[in-house]
Amino acid sequence: MSKLVMERLGEMEVFVRVVYEGGFSKAARSLDLTPSAVSKLIARLEERLGARLLVRTTRSLTLTDEGRAFFEASGRILQEVSDAEDAAASGSVRGRLRITSSLTFGNMFVVPHLDDFLARNPDLAVELAFTDDLVSLLAQQADVAIRIGPLSDSSLTARKIGDVRRVVCASPNYLDKHGVPAVPADLEPHQCMSFTFRTPKDRWPFLIEGNVVEQLTPGSIEVNNGETMRHLLLAGAGIARVGRFIVANDIEAGRVVPLLEDFNPGDVETIHAVYVGAGPLPRRVRAFIDFLMEVIPPRLAVL
Repeated sequence: MSKLVMERLGEMEVFVRVVYEGGFSKAARSLDLTPSAVSKLIARLEERLGARLLVRTTRSLTLTDEGRAFFEASGRILQEVSDAEDAAASGSVRGRLRITSSLTFGNMFVVPHLDDFLARNPDLAVELAFTDDLVSLLAQQADVAIRIGPLSDSSLTARKIGDVRRVVCASPNYLDKHGVPAVPADLEPHQCMSFTFRTPKDRWPFLIEGNVVEQLTPGSIEVNNGETMRHLLLAGAGIARVGRFIVANDIEAGRVVPLLEDFNPGDVETIHAVYVGAGPLPRRVRAFIDFLMEVIPPRLAVL
């Protein structure tokens, strides 16, 4: 490999580390360099490219559009080099895989299968971060995220894993106290709980006389994750529209009752595995997504 290529790879590695660490000082420590050396290298890189890659303040570091494009391309190149070395060394999947997912989905669909995944990939380390907040893969340094619903970030590459059916439901205790809605319009006087990340939060879709209608569903309870919503349902706090997987066991046990199923318009949301950038997948990410494709669709099919 020529000296020029080695220098370019070195620049990429330092730049990517600065972005991952969120600053020059942390990147310098992780690379065993001085902050001034890192700063000078980034300045030379920007001068050579003729583009500003980073906007730096005393408290934050932000990528420009050119910086984001260079970061994504550099990450792919460095990963391909690493994958090539791994393949030559042993052919196994190596490194650390950082995974983010919603709390309930991660606990139900990732955790039970993690032991099997690691048994197949013994040289891989996994870091899990479960939250229903919409996190930035770049900010969280995540390799792959499992997301349910529309994808709003165009910089992400996605692979569809499956579809989640949604259900309107409540506990028998709540229905005994407040009555069972027979048609969507009956929801108006009820306590219809919503998620803080849903838009619009106060309207649910129903099929009425062949048309999908957004029904007003007022309520005074909002939550930011499916696990809390499930506990509110079991406590008889109100009616909710949730992914069926969240309450499937409760429906089977009679702890939660589906409502207005004759008006369900085929209410589903798509599950995607998403990652930053395009081009060839890092081997560790590809191995994990292939594993998800193997274990998740069969489970979703019976929910």
